[in-house]
Amino acid sequence: MNEEFNMSMRKFLKKLGVTSQQAIEEAMRDMGDAEGKEFPVRAVLTIKELDLEHEVTGTIKS
Repeated sequence: MNEEFNMSMRKFLKKLGVTSQQAIEEAMRDMGDAEGKEFPVRAVLTIKELDLEHEVTGTIKS
């Protein structure tokens, strides 16, 4: 892959990570007392033009 592709992908992934963390933190603050709780997480990345659907699952513990 070329440098332009690598840079645009890295920029997208950085934006995804930062904005996702902000959204999760805001939801946790809005919830109030989340201490000691676990939250199952599912994220789906879709690129229709590439026929790509990638799913990542996990758990966030507070």
